[in-house]
Amino acid sequence: MDVRRRPARHLDGPVSPGAKQHRGVVVVGGDDASSLKASDALPLPLYLTNAVFFTLFFSVVYYLLSRWREKIRTSTPLHLVTPAEMAAIVAFVASFIYLVGFFGVDFVQSLILRPAGDVWTADEEEEDEVVGAGADHEKILLREDSRSSPCGQALDCAPVVQKPKLVDPVVQDAPKEKVIEAVPSALPEEDEEIIKSVVEGKMPSYSLESKLGDCKRAAAIRREALQRMTGKSLSGLPLEGFDYDSILGQCCEMPVGYVQIPVGIAGPLLLDGREYSVPMATTEGCLIASTNRGCKAIFVSGGATSVLLRDGMTRAPIVRFATAKRAADLKFFLENPANFDSLSVVFNRSSRFARLQNIKCAIAGKNLFMRFSCSTGDAMGMNMVSKGVQNVLDFLQNDFPDMDVLGISGNYCSDKKPAAVNWIEGRGKSVVCEATIKGDVVRKVLKTSVEALVELNMLKNLTGSAMAGALGGFNAHASNIVAAVYIATGQDPAQNVESSHCITMMEAINDGKDLHVSVTMPSIEVGTVGGGTQLASQSACLNLLGVKGANKELAGANSRLLATIVAGSVLAGELSLMSALAAGQLVNSHMKYNRSSKDVAKVTA
Repeated sequence: MDVRRRPARHLDGPVSPGAKQHRGVVVVGGDDASSLKASDALPLPLYLTNAVFFTLFFSVVYYLLSRWREKIRTSTPLHLVTPAEMAAIVAFVASFIYLVGFFGVDFVQSLILRPAGDVWTADEEEEDEVVGAGADHEKILLREDSRSSPCGQALDCAPVVQKPKLVDPVVQDAPKEKVIEAVPSALPEEDEEIIKSVVEGKMPSYSLESKLGDCKRAAAIRREALQRMTGKSLSGLPLEGFDYDSILGQCCEMPVGYVQIPVGIAGPLLLDGREYSVPMATTEGCLIASTNRGCKAIFVSGGATSVLLRDGMTRAPIVRFATAKRAADLKFFLENPANFDSLSVVFNRSSRFARLQNIKCAIAGKNLFMRFSCSTGDAMGMNMVSKGVQNVLDFLQNDFPDMDVLGISGNYCSDKKPAAVNWIEGRGKSVVCEATIKGDVVRKVLKTSVEALVELNMLKNLTGSAMAGALGGFNAHASNIVAAVYIATGQDPAQNVESSHCITMMEAINDGKDLHVSVTMPSIEVGTVGGGTQLASQSACLNLLGVKGANKELAGANSRLLATIVAGSVLAGELSLMSALAAGQLVNSHMKYNRSSKDVAKVTA
């Protein structure tokens, strides 16, 4: 079938006999009845019909609920209905069927039925394609729209493809620069039809996985449709070599490819008597090299030691009462030790690993914020603690029926935001990690002195951060290391915000000969199961550290070990960067490792 396209004439312009206009498209030949819509048979315009049925639906629902409540109050049997109630029931059924038919049929069918690709596009050409009278092939005349331009995958979209010898005589009068040929694609014909449906808005992009049953094919079709709609190429974004089934319903929606981030190794990090090769995913030059130097200084000095202080994920719902007194009543109830056991039983039903630790409350007028803290095993635990909190809220509703739950999270948790409550109370894993660096190592490996490091740390990390009003930012660059390890091991990168809360301390010991350095991090939020930890690359990095999956012997041991490794890596990074600053090496090292050595003037295009 030979296909031709051209822009439609302006709606206000003349239309030849036998042609018709529909949504800005001029269609030549064919039967007008072929493009009739169901809405054309409505006695009222579509928007008025919708308004009538919306009003009817909610009106009869309100009426029936009122009558139901009145019958309950007067002990009248519910099966006894008056003519008015019968009419209301009929109106309810009719309006419900109309609304479901108008809004829900396509969606329901997309979930229940999985038609073949040729069925989806059976009606696609209704508006844009007809068979001309006496014509030997079909002609497609499209309106001027950037989405009409075909764009081959991994190619820069050219707005015009001219091949005069293939131009149909019917469209010879069109401007040559507007004639667009359907470019052959490497994708199967069936996929081309689906791409066209997505581009034209007839098929939602988000439904491709459920309709196709093939996640990789869905990503390829979505990617091609995106290129055609935007006119931009995605040639640099890889598509092949990724398991798209592994992210369905878990990590990423509507994928069109994946981003490559290089992973390097810092170490060995000698921590608590064991050596770890720490994977770090980053695009910043010098970061891994610097952390590696810190690991070396720690290693030759005998290693670092870590202590886990706390382990508890938090969630803080916000509820409201009519008065502040009622809010205070609930606060006293929750903080009463006599009630904790019953609340724990309700909370712990949500999971085998969730164990309620404490509840702390804060009042703002008649609003109450309740901060629940619980252990979560080897999972990071946000979903686990949320389910437990919901159980408790449902339980409290019995004794406090006037409690209005405004949200499962009221930001008193606090997640993905710098907050003093996390800095003081902790969230996730609270870890302190320390090491004693010998004076010779400071001079030979770190190229500075103990005195210079102690002074710089006091003025930079402590005084300077205080002058800036820092919240948990009393460090040199803890977030650099946290982000790199998080991305490599499948953690939530957004939780780098609170996980990077850190105070770095340095002190001269042994009569000033050696250096004691420590990092205290109260809110490291990590897990070794769930989320991105299950992806192949991230799972491999966790396996390298020996913390992959759930610990079968002691629940939560793997995630706690990962938190201490994060703190130990931060310790190494802090030690190396502070030494570079003290020795004036920062700029030189970045010029060496973070800049191209090519002579740009000699590089030809």
